Amino acid sequence: MTELISIRDFESAAREKLSSMAYDYYRGGSSDEITLAENDAAYDRLRLYHRVLRDVSERDLSTDVLGSRISMPVLVAPTAFHQLAHPDGELATARATAAAGTIMTLSTLSNCSIEEVAAVGDAPLWFQLYVYRDREATRGLVERAEAAGCTAIVLTVDAQVWPTRERDVRNRFHLPNGLQIANLMPAGFDEIRQSHSDSGLAHYVVSLFDPTLDWSDLAWLAEISSLPVVIKGIVHPDDASLAVEHGAAGIIVSNHGGRQLDTSVATIEALPAVAEVVDGRIPILVDGGVRRGTDVLKALALGAKAVLVGRPILWGLAANGEEGVGEVLEILRKEFDVALGLCGCRRCDEVDRGLVADV
Repeated sequence: MTELISIRDFESAAREKLSSMAYDYYRGGSSDEITLAENDAAYDRLRLYHRVLRDVSERDLSTDVLGSRISMPVLVAPTAFHQLAHPDGELATARATAAAGTIMTLSTLSNCSIEEVAAVGDAPLWFQLYVYRDREATRGLVERAEAAGCTAIVLTVDAQVWPTRERDVRNRFHLPNGLQIANLMPAGFDEIRQSHSDSGLAHYVVSLFDPTLDWSDLAWLAEISSLPVVIKGIVHPDDASLAVEHGAAGIIVSNHGGRQLDTSVATIEALPAVAEVVDGRIPILVDGGVRRGTDVLKALALGAKAVLVGRPILWGLAANGEEGVGEVLEILRKEFDVALGLCGCRRCDEVDRGLVADV
C-alpha cells in the first residue's frame, strides 16, 4: 500500500475502498465539472511572495471563529452520507475533528443524527441547514440543533435548483439498504430511493427542498433560534453586502464544491471582492479546492478567517476511519505551519494581502 503522506494519497486509497457509486457521488461535480476543476486550479495559479529574515521560531496556528478558539484555521465542511465511506459515519468524523481542536459542520443529510454526533465530542459543532418545503420539519431541525448544543446554523443558499450531476444519474445514486437520513426520520423524509431514470438524490431535493427561500428567511430563522446564522453559497459581492444587511453572522464563499452551477467562479477567485465589500464587519470563510497548507495561507491572505474542507475528510474517513480523518487534518496542519513560517509569519493575523500575487 502506498504511504499516505498527502491529501491526494488519501483520495487514491479511498477510491480503492469505496463503491463506484459512493466514490462518484463524493468526487463528482455538475455538468462538465469545469468549476470542480477550477476550484483546485485557481489555487495553483496563485503565487506566494514569501518574506524572509523574520524570527519564526515559534508559531501559533490558532484563531477565533464566531467566538470559538480553534487550533488552526481549518474547519470540516458539511458533507452528506458519511456512512457510505465508513460504518461509523459522522460519529468518526466528529471524534477526529474534536481531537484536532477544530469545528465540524454537520450536514442536514447526515446518516447519524444531530443528537448522536453532538454527544461524541466536546468541540464546537455547527449544523448545516437545508430549508424544506415543510417549514415545520425545518423548524424541528433548527430547534434540535440548538438543543443539542450546536453553536451556529450554516444556511446553504445555492441549492434551490438542482443541476445534472452526470455521475449520479449514470449510477442511479441512492442510499443502500440500512442507510437513512437520520435527521429527517421524524418528518418521514429519511429515504433516498433508487430511480429508474435519474439520481435518487435529485428527485429527493426537487420534491422536498423549498425553492422560495429568500433573504426574508434570515428573519424567520432569527425568530425560531438564537443561534448565529452563517450564509453558505455566496460568490457575488452584492450578495455579501445583502448578507451583512440582513444580519448574517458570517459568510462562506462557496460554489458547493463545483456541484451546483457549472462554470461558476472558483471560490478563491471570488474571495477578494467579497472581502472588500464586507470590510471586516463579519467573518468570511471559504471552501472548495483546499488541498494543501499553502491553499489555507492563500485564503487567509485574500480575506478569509478560515477555510473549510469537505472531500479530503471523506477520503480520510474511507481510507482509515476516524484515524484517517485525523491524519488528513494533521497533514493540513503541518503543511499550513510550514507555509506560515516560510512566509515569515508567526500567527494567522500576520498573513496579509502582500503575500499573494494579484489574481
